[in-house]
Amino acid sequence: MVVGGAWRSLLNRGLIASRNPWKSIAKGSSCVREYHDTGKASIPGPRGAANTRVVDLRSDTVTKPTPAMRRAMASAEVGDDVMGEDPTVNELQKVAAELFRMEAALFVTSGTMGNLLAAMVHCRRRDDEMIVGDLSHIHIYEQGGSAYLAGVHSTTVRTQPDGTFDLTELESKIRHGYPDPHYPRTRLICVENTHNIRGGRALPLTFLQEVRALADRYGVSVHMDGARVMNAAVAQRVPLATILQHTHTVSVCLSKGLGAPVGTILAGPKAFISQARRYRKALGGGMRQAGIIAAAGKVALLEMSGRLEEDHHNARTFAQALLSSGSPLFTVDMDCVETNILRFFLDPRLGPDEFCARMAQVGEGEEEELGQGIQVLMFPYFGNSVRAVWHLGISSEETQLAVQKMKFVAAQVLKETVGTQ
Repeated sequence: MVVGGAWRSLLNRGLIASRNPWKSIAKGSSCVREYHDTGKASIPGPRGAANTRVVDLRSDTVTKPTPAMRRAMASAEVGDDVMGEDPTVNELQKVAAELFRMEAALFVTSGTMGNLLAAMVHCRRRDDEMIVGDLSHIHIYEQGGSAYLAGVHSTTVRTQPDGTFDLTELESKIRHGYPDPHYPRTRLICVENTHNIRGGRALPLTFLQEVRALADRYGVSVHMDGARVMNAAVAQRVPLATILQHTHTVSVCLSKGLGAPVGTILAGPKAFISQARRYRKALGGGMRQAGIIAAAGKVALLEMSGRLEEDHHNARTFAQALLSSGSPLFTVDMDCVETNILRFFLDPRLGPDEFCARMAQVGEGEEEELGQGIQVLMFPYFGNSVRAVWHLGISSEETQLAVQKMKFVAAQVLKETVGTQ
């Protein structure tokens, strides 16, 4: 693999980590960890110079509130939400419940809090258990909070390439014979839509229908981590409620592709939401005059889903450019590019760290060849792959800038590789 000055430069400046734990192989095992080190997520991206453009594809969480959101926040009518008296929060929750076609909704600070509250309400006894995907956000990225904060045991089922589960395996994980003293009691199945690690895949409606039928057969609830479920609805060209009819509860992020600065909606039956509100207070989620941020969330929910197709289109545009570049360095399956998340694979000559480092700095001769410097921020991923995420901050023009930079980097790498042979 080529290790050039670009990687060393960013390493010395502290912009990338020197170790690659997601590539590490446990001693005596051939199993590679199938997720990436998010330590880089806390490192600020480089700022562009006067003649440099920055295209931030690290995540759709980097979006900034729109002018309409800022106006709504500035004029929001507020009250004490813990007392149920914030009119803007109440209106957001009403709008969300109607849109999701669920009985009630609750405004919470984050998707992680929403998922944790769902686990706490669905699994109230200390011997309750939930089933999650082994590559799910709940299992990988939420610090195991369901275990150490809620006391809920988890068992995993293998996540398939499209984000689904094998239903036979899923059924085998459901415990039987309660109250047998040896085992916990299965109370909840969690699904993730779209699936983050699997590259933004939208779960097929038939799969969701089958999971719900299986859950109903055994008296188990279904919770959807729907952080990006709006993207799924747009990609599948169906109303959001068509997807959510197969779940008992859902958490939907307002702060990703929808562009709000903060917040998630947790929705489900009235009794579920009543208990979730109580638990939210115990977790420190009583936000008092929260209407200021709920106002932006309402704009996001009502006005921003219509533009998600633009993000999907831009992601496909970049993916197609990888294929049509003619470079042997890139591999991408266009059938897997369904929403705003793109995961593509690299030739062993160019590892994810090296590629992302080169994309994130202005290379030698770049301004002369491209007319300006271009810094494209992406995340190295597991399995010699890279993740890039499109959002409202990235236009079609900026997508083309990313394409130019990708081609420039690829040409430089191939030139260096030939020079070393």
